[in-house]
Amino acid sequence: MRTLLPSHTPATVTTAARRRHVIHCAGKRSDSFSIGSSISDWQSSCAILSSKVVSQEQSDSLISAVNNNGAGISDLNLVPFNNSNKSIQSKKPLSISDLSPAPMHGSNLRVAYQGVPGAYSEAAAGKAYPNCQAIPCDQFEVAFQAVELWIADRAVLPVENSLGGSIHRNYDLLLRHRLHIVGEVQLPVHHCLMALPGVRKEFLTRVISHPQGLAQCEHTLTKLGLNVAREAVDDTAGAAEFIAANNIRDTAAIASARAAEIYGLEILEDGIQDDASNVTRFVMLAREPIIPRTDRPFKTSIVFAHEKGTCVLFKVLSAFAFRNISLTKIESRPNHNVPIRLVDEANVGTAKHFEYMFYIDFEASMAEARAQNALAEVQEFTSFLRVLGSYPMDMTSWSPSSSSSSSPSTFSL
Repeated sequence: MRTLLPSHTPATVTTAARRRHVIHCAGKRSDSFSIGSSISDWQSSCAILSSKVVSQEQSDSLISAVNNNGAGISDLNLVPFNNSNKSIQSKKPLSISDLSPAPMHGSNLRVAYQGVPGAYSEAAAGKAYPNCQAIPCDQFEVAFQAVELWIADRAVLPVENSLGGSIHRNYDLLLRHRLHIVGEVQLPVHHCLMALPGVRKEFLTRVISHPQGLAQCEHTLTKLGLNVAREAVDDTAGAAEFIAANNIRDTAAIASARAAEIYGLEILEDGIQDDASNVTRFVMLAREPIIPRTDRPFKTSIVFAHEKGTCVLFKVLSAFAFRNISLTKIESRPNHNVPIRLVDEANVGTAKHFEYMFYIDFEASMAEARAQNALAEVQEFTSFLRVLGSYPMDMTSWSPSSSSSSSPSTFSL
């Protein structure tokens, strides 16, 4: 069996750095992970939880990438996050060039999410981590970077919806960044059609929302007989904020009822998702993995690229089937490093085939021997294998009519 070498990027923030609102990232540290009776055993024995992904850039390069202009760390224009009791609209989302300092010791857990206040991701953060300090970010990648740079303790990001399917961008970012999945939360999504007060549906010319929001309401919008253009924006709550901020009276947004309340919009139609059982699955990300257990239902997420050969994918899946491990998700994404593979065929010429990365979720804990044995067998057929996380499943009940449940997830970490 090949040994996969890990790469970690922990960071530390000095006291002086906090005073200057400057973030310092420490050097690399390599850890291996395995199943054992103590954290030291867990960190020293098992190579499967690590990967042979090339180490990320050194910390100075990472800071420059976040600043997006190659400036040194002293040039970062970091703005402290305001945790006062001001109106929620005043919380400006983080951007790649506008980040806040790390939390002080003893402060509430800081959770990054993509969007603005009123977004479903904010509700998911509240369900996963009650009483957390939610940090809005203007892009998915900024949420990843906020955790990597110790600006936030966790990130809560959507990965799939029961109607709209997978959020492919986040699958790609899971591979690009070195964060670990430490939990999941399923949030019922209750969409509303909203506009400025006094606006009537028949006078609308445009509906804006996140692409997933538009996809989840496609048939209902048609049934309503609205002859409107449908335009995608960065997030659902952002669509509501945009209409309110610019006083646009011919445009409606698809967002949550809370977004309508925050931004002073009037709900024209309630519950316009195509299926009442509309649920989005979010994952919680952290800098360090958690220690898997066997006393509760666990799920494990992996990503791999297979070796060239016949029936390799079948052999990989068989490793789970033979051990009675249920797969709950399989997603293929183009391999960005080697997107095309050339195949010489006699008398035909050169054929071009796509190369894929495969993401798999399966119902088993890495603390179980069957999961370890399955991955040991999978590793024999793959050129790349990485465990994204082994984490508790969200077993909380939910109601399809609930728009933004805030009850804590029993198994969130």
